[in-house]
Amino acid sequence: MLQTKPLSPGFGVETSDVDASRSLSDDEFADVERTFFRAQVLVLRDQSLTPAQYVAFARRLGPPEPHVIDQFHHLDDPNILILTNRKKDGQPLGLADAGTYFHTDYSYLQVPARATMLYSIEVPKVGGNTLFANQYAAYDGLPEAMKRRIDGLVGIHHYGNRKVPDEMSRVAASPLTAEQMAKMPLITHRLVRPHPVTGRKALYAVSGSSYGIVGMPEDEAVALLDELAAHATQPKYVYSLSYRVGDIVIWDNASLLHSATLTDPDDPRTLWRITVKEPATGLAALDVLAPTFATGAM
Repeated sequence: MLQTKPLSPGFGVETSDVDASRSLSDDEFADVERTFFRAQVLVLRDQSLTPAQYVAFARRLGPPEPHVIDQFHHLDDPNILILTNRKKDGQPLGLADAGTYFHTDYSYLQVPARATMLYSIEVPKVGGNTLFANQYAAYDGLPEAMKRRIDGLVGIHHYGNRKVPDEMSRVAASPLTAEQMAKMPLITHRLVRPHPVTGRKALYAVSGSSYGIVGMPEDEAVALLDELAAHATQPKYVYSLSYRVGDIVIWDNASLLHSATLTDPDDPRTLWRITVKEPATGLAALDVLAPTFATGAM
């Protein structure tokens, strides 16, 4: 059983018990999975990995999906997206601002993301936190009338940020080339999505790349999505995570919204990102939910 420490009263834990550079046994990795799905955010401290070791660890959780922004793929493995504000000869070495608005990774894909992980290579002197909003708690906190209203609704998603239509704004989604955009069709997902592992209901991607609702006029749909997003990102549902060098931070895209925060372009920061999709066969049989966890009990 992993020894963990809570990151916040409601969700998130950290541990120094896992060495992700080695091949964990099936029992050891099952313990990591159970801990992850209970916690929603799992921080593995003090890691030292090569790109190959990092990708091998990620594959245990699900099939990696290379990001559409392929110009910043790691040279050793395209499953790793380099996030950095560093430049060489005036050219960026990675994606500098990765989603500085609340969103869910890959909600614009038919098979959505299971987990995203960031391996922290270089930490800025100030800032660089990631904000996480608990969508289990946000759904549970809705009035019963709103739960009934939205329970069968289906959201329409495509790449981008609903709140910032100017794609060149610093807080917009990173712009795509015409070729990259052609790979991004309209996709639909339920607004209330039972978690594929735990079965627990959560609001799903109500902020970020959700642009409409099937069968609803656009203005009405956007108003409802904005209302849900405002509810879902209230401070009482949000935890701000700071990074240390050597952290692997793993989060559950089915039960969280997240947002990067802007950093000083001259204060170096580098992370390696891998996002894994839901596998063909889930882990529904895992006993991952403890009734007392939502109150902060470990």
